[in-house]
Amino acid sequence: MEQQNHVLGQSIRRMDAVGKVTGETPYPGDIDLDGQLWMKIRFADRVHARVLAIDTSRAEAYPGVVAVFTAKDVPVNEYGLGTFDQPVLCGPGSAKAGADIVRCVSDYVACVVAETEKIAAEAVKLLDVTYEDLPIVVDAEAAMRDGAPQLHADVPNNIMTHHRIRFGDMDAGWAQADVIIEGEYHTGYQEHAYLQPEAGLGYLDEEGRITVLVAGQWVHEDQEQVAHALGLPEDQIRIIYPAIGGAFGGREDMSVQIVLALAAWKLNQPVKIIWSREESIIGHHKRHPMILRSKWGATRDGKVVAAEATVIADAGAYAYTTPKVLGNANLMVTGPYAIPNVKVDSFGVYTNNIPSGAFRGFGGPQGAFAAESQMNKLAEALDMDPIEIRLKNVLREGTIFCTGTPLPPGVTLDRVLQDGAMQSDYWDCVEAQWRKRPVKHHVDGAKRRGVGMAMGFKNIGFSFGAPEQNWATVEIHGDGQIERVVVHQAGADVGQGAHTIFVQMAAEAVGVPVEMVELLGHDTATNGTSGSASASRMTFMAGNAIKGAGEMALHKWLDEERPAIATYQYRPPATTALDPETGACKPNFSYGYLAQFVEVEVDVETGFVDVVRVVSAHDVGKALNPMLVEGQIEGAVVQALGYAVMENLVTKEGRVMNPYLSTYLIPTIWDIPREVKSVILEFGDPEGPWGARGMAEMPFIALAPAITAAIHDATGVWIDQIPLLPERVVSEMRPHGLGVI
Repeated sequence: MEQQNHVLGQSIRRMDAVGKVTGETPYPGDIDLDGQLWMKIRFADRVHARVLAIDTSRAEAYPGVVAVFTAKDVPVNEYGLGTFDQPVLCGPGSAKAGADIVRCVSDYVACVVAETEKIAAEAVKLLDVTYEDLPIVVDAEAAMRDGAPQLHADVPNNIMTHHRIRFGDMDAGWAQADVIIEGEYHTGYQEHAYLQPEAGLGYLDEEGRITVLVAGQWVHEDQEQVAHALGLPEDQIRIIYPAIGGAFGGREDMSVQIVLALAAWKLNQPVKIIWSREESIIGHHKRHPMILRSKWGATRDGKVVAAEATVIADAGAYAYTTPKVLGNANLMVTGPYAIPNVKVDSFGVYTNNIPSGAFRGFGGPQGAFAAESQMNKLAEALDMDPIEIRLKNVLREGTIFCTGTPLPPGVTLDRVLQDGAMQSDYWDCVEAQWRKRPVKHHVDGAKRRGVGMAMGFKNIGFSFGAPEQNWATVEIHGDGQIERVVVHQAGADVGQGAHTIFVQMAAEAVGVPVEMVELLGHDTATNGTSGSASASRMTFMAGNAIKGAGEMALHKWLDEERPAIATYQYRPPATTALDPETGACKPNFSYGYLAQFVEVEVDVETGFVDVVRVVSAHDVGKALNPMLVEGQIEGAVVQALGYAVMENLVTKEGRVMNPYLSTYLIPTIWDIPREVKSVILEFGDPEGPWGARGMAEMPFIALAPAITAAIHDATGVWIDQIPLLPERVVSEMRPHGLGVI
């Protein structure tokens, strides 16, 4: 049979588009079962306290209440993505040491199951919880000091992660430097604000397995954590994802999975829960707030010869993905540059704040904010164009990074930077000299215009030696000719269009139209593990697995094995862990590369920053579905704009002061840039499926420092803290005589 080669590279309509537009597609909150009960959770009433007693009698006596579960009902009562440091339910009677202590307001102390949602909501208020308050610490630097309240007994000074880089000779580097720039950068929380708050349904399936319908990012990881917390074999737990209403890293960690499984198991009845937006904002983790202190030195000709940085991240009360997020920030705080002398210390610190964890970019945006700001300041100090100074320093094929190893083959940072600059319409290159085009800074009254840029890189896949794999099975059915292709692939489609790409890749591998392909996914009962829909890895990993399985199945089919069924496990090139003293390692098997160019308008009287235009250039290796690639770029730019300019989660003494979308503001149609120009470059990853690289996080990485560079171009003022709230911008402008009436 003749192979067809027209499926990939085409902007095929998403397979879930019609159902989602019409409302026919069911999300977890839309699904009901006969005889289902309803659950409500009692969150902690304290920031840090010992739970002395929970009197459940009033709640249990409330008409319509079926059960109340507390810590004593959870067999193992611990969970965590990498570190089992959080109780499922906090309170007395647990087998887990320390489970009687609440460490943040996100902790659960009990859950009530009742005949209706309203009854459960009323009854949960009737739980009488007796606390013994404990000292709190909500400042990460204060938490590191001797004598600070200790959140976890086995973690001295609350430092749960400390990564280092020691590369080259710092004394020699500083001696070579003609210019030294120092800066301190602050980044804030960010709420994921996905469309669908946490919701789910627990029940026993036809084979007696405890089954949870929920939204997440890795069905097999959810299965593992539920099984562990309940002390049950994994094959007794089944996780199914219906449609997922967004994630961005916010669904990597547990929310309602374990308590739904517990209730369904104990009661042998379906149990449902839907969180309010307030519960969602309080109940799941946020992007890490960080303090980043940087000192960079360069020679007069623009070569960066030394870079030193300290990163302090507020991990909140539990580990979540902090060690991995800090690993990324540790690499990216000195940027995608070949710097011969580097010293970095990155700390993840426990506090009594809400937990911090995975969020699109995964430590990269914070690191890039410091690194790119430093590079832009060096360019100014040396009177060099920001493109020119980057081209002198950017990592290239074979260049040794500060980990002591080169980046994997396929490094295209210089090409992305140059192509992006040329297509931005803001830069010219004449006789190999880069110059920014003149900008009319004064627009109207107090408004100033400016242009800025930044660049970056982001790992694809799990890092630092974490095991990587992805399984796929492809079935080819038919007699004389192929009639149907079935793909088993568990990778989560969290709204990014992954399932459409899976179908396209399977069709390409087998040589059939996409209409012939059926996908079975999101179910631990029918699929091998895919790994998480995170780290920009799913197209790369699932693509290689589907490609391998499809080619094997096609070979069997051509040998007249009917049906032809093949299973393939893809494992990428190995990575290695950071050396705890030097940071030496082979951290990642692939990267995505980007450069961003921004035009802003700043009102120096009101402090309002209007991001007028964004040009976002990316090497995606191969655009398997160009429309979906553009969607990822545009969505990430808008989300990054919110992070940089307006999203401001306010906490006070560990409590969230604005847990609503009416007070935690995200960009609306009136806030987004007038144009987002996607520059899609296809240079090909040697290891990627059909050359594709992951790219979902990359457009987020460099936008904030590009915006602050544009503000500086407009006003002459550097702002080193985000978000760029009007009051913050005004306060930075006033000392420079701007906006003074």
